[in-house]
Amino acid sequence: MTPLEQRNEQLAQTVIKNLKRRHMEGFYCATAEEAVKKVSELIEDGSSVTWGGTMTVRDMGIPQYLKDRGTLEVLDRDLAATPEEAQAIYLRAFSSDVYLSSANAISEDGVIVNIDGNGNRVAAITWGPKKVIFIVGINKVAQSVEAALARARSTAAPTNAARFDVKTPCKTDGVCHNCNSSQSICNYVHFLRNSPQGRHVVVLVGENLGY
Repeated sequence: MTPLEQRNEQLAQTVIKNLKRRHMEGFYCATAEEAVKKVSELIEDGSSVTWGGTMTVRDMGIPQYLKDRGTLEVLDRDLAATPEEAQAIYLRAFSSDVYLSSANAISEDGVIVNIDGNGNRVAAITWGPKKVIFIVGINKVAQSVEAALARARSTAAPTNAARFDVKTPCKTDGVCHNCNSSQSICNYVHFLRNSPQGRHVVVLVGENLGY
């Protein structure tokens, strides 16, 4: 194990211990490949599964992996033929068995931070699906809640603004201006600090994933 691998595992175990205090189960996978298998293990046969606007889940190939199992109802909004079909999947997410998401950041003491433009992702994280599984690269662990929010606003948001090609100040210069643009993707700021019903599970991955 390299010094970096050792540090990543130690950091992940610290976060997992703090997640437990917040009534969330946590797992650590050294690689994305291991994480894909762990996520699949956490989903029972016969479950309905969908996900939010997460590049981590897509880049890891989790959607296809779950489809190939052949024992799950996979709701993939990327395959919707019309905006109406996509909207129907957004709504079905609230009654799904499992909702997959990443996080824009997570603090060392276990608070998960996300920002949203439309709010569908943070809404599903908050209420609805029986289980929410976060898949989070070690690059998204921040020292404090304040640092996690700063990462979400200053790293994730400008990158996603470029991905969506929206007309916001951060798209122009890569810096958060705390703007009120009509195309802002930072309309909903969400802090998950406790999961009293145990709905939330976190899979930390010892690789840099997503934005």
